[in-house]
Amino acid sequence: MDKKNLIALSRRNFLLSAAASGLAAPAIAQSANTTEVERDITEVVRRNISSFRSLDWQPYFNNLRKGAILVDIDSRALHMWTEDGGYKLYPSSVPLSEDLTRRGRTQVIRKVDGPSWAPTPAMKKRNPEWPDFVGPGPDNPLGTHALYLSWKYYRIHGTHDTRKIGRRSSNGCIGLYNEHIAEVFSKAAVGTQVLLI
Repeated sequence: MDKKNLIALSRRNFLLSAAASGLAAPAIAQSANTTEVERDITEVVRRNISSFRSLDWQPYFNNLRKGAILVDIDSRALHMWTEDGGYKLYPSSVPLSEDLTRRGRTQVIRKVDGPSWAPTPAMKKRNPEWPDFVGPGPDNPLGTHALYLSWKYYRIHGTHDTRKIGRRSSNGCIGLYNEHIAEVFSKAAVGTQVLLI
């Protein structure tokens, strides 16, 4: 074999082995990086990649007055339309179990930049070791911003624990990366319609 063919063969072997190891790495990382709270890590985790797609607002809302937010629990995605028809799709965390999940129509009733947090009575019963109150800051489970919904105890909020996004990891709320909730917060208004499906 001449030197030119040997170099081409070596380059091809390198690229093939790099591609093979590159393809295997995400699968290893995904299965090794199971961080769902209160779940058995041996349980198969359903990924939302295939169902994470853009949607039209018309099947879900009559209008876009004050904007609209659709949360697809199964896809673990939050869809937001602004009043002028702008659209964004965000990955989200969703409730741990069906009994913690609420579906239906609600609306934003309050917006808080730098929210404080207190566990609900049900959370405190399940987790008596949790603190009674956490002020704004890096330890706050609500992240940097929160949209309070008309349903008591339910919010769309940020999180400082980015491992939760894309997973069943909340006690009922919908969580977003802090940079995403800041965006949603800036576009949402008190009265923005919200639908959880």
